[in-house]
Amino acid sequence: MIISGKELATEVKQRLAAEVAEYDKKYGRVPHLVVVLVGNDPASVSYVTGKAKDSEEVGFKSTTIKKPDTISEEELIALIEELNEDKEVDGILVQLPLPKHISESRIIETISHEKDVDGFHPLNVAALWQKQEGVVACTPKGVIELLDKAGIEIEGKRAVVIGRSNIVGLPVSKLLLDRNATVTIAHSRTKNLAEITRQAEILVVAIGRPKFVKADMVSEGVVIMDVGVNRDPETGKLCGDVDFEGCKDKASVITPVPGGCGPMTRACLLENTIECYLRQMNK
Repeated sequence: MIISGKELATEVKQRLAAEVAEYDKKYGRVPHLVVVLVGNDPASVSYVTGKAKDSEEVGFKSTTIKKPDTISEEELIALIEELNEDKEVDGILVQLPLPKHISESRIIETISHEKDVDGFHPLNVAALWQKQEGVVACTPKGVIELLDKAGIEIEGKRAVVIGRSNIVGLPVSKLLLDRNATVTIAHSRTKNLAEITRQAEILVVAIGRPKFVKADMVSEGVVIMDVGVNRDPETGKLCGDVDFEGCKDKASVITPVPGGCGPMTRACLLENTIECYLRQMNK
């Protein structure tokens, strides 16, 4: 089974659009997402454009603030602090990556954790591990929703996650643990990695290395969630961290790149924006 994230994302957006229409009647305004784009990286521009389109489809107010890549770190922080204080702004997202002279961790920490729709703020990361209320990072959240949509039973399964970042690897591991899977966290240089991945019933790969996972690294019937988005060095086309053509015949379920986890990441961003909006409206 090849899981289409596009289909599930469409279902999510249809549901959210109906909810937003009711919120407008109840609260007198719709959720407002502000995206800050620094520079003109083509991939970032494309992604931000997609986010704006998604927001409009579900009835959000969407604002994109574009800044040159020469903006100073202090200027960017001042902008974020203004947005933190704006009661008409529910969600703030600063598109990554940022220019090298700007500390991404400092920018992430500046965004109010109550408006951090990406779920990257340290308080939101901590809330996930402590099982407290917070914003869950979009991609890990989307991975779990895709597994559920595919009818994959998580409880009791052996899951292997390749990747250990706070953006995907660690939070998706925690979400799998919360669903009673047995989880092994690895990285691309883990010794005897293929021996570990062949034990996986659910394999999540998020390392940013094109076609890293080959067919001989997976077992028959494995569920593969490919979170990577890369450029194939041979063709220049988008590809994942998994050799899709090599692994698809062995996997029982697999996500393609593009079209797998990516659309669900964007759909979960919308869900997170609504969560932030509702918390603000119900204070």
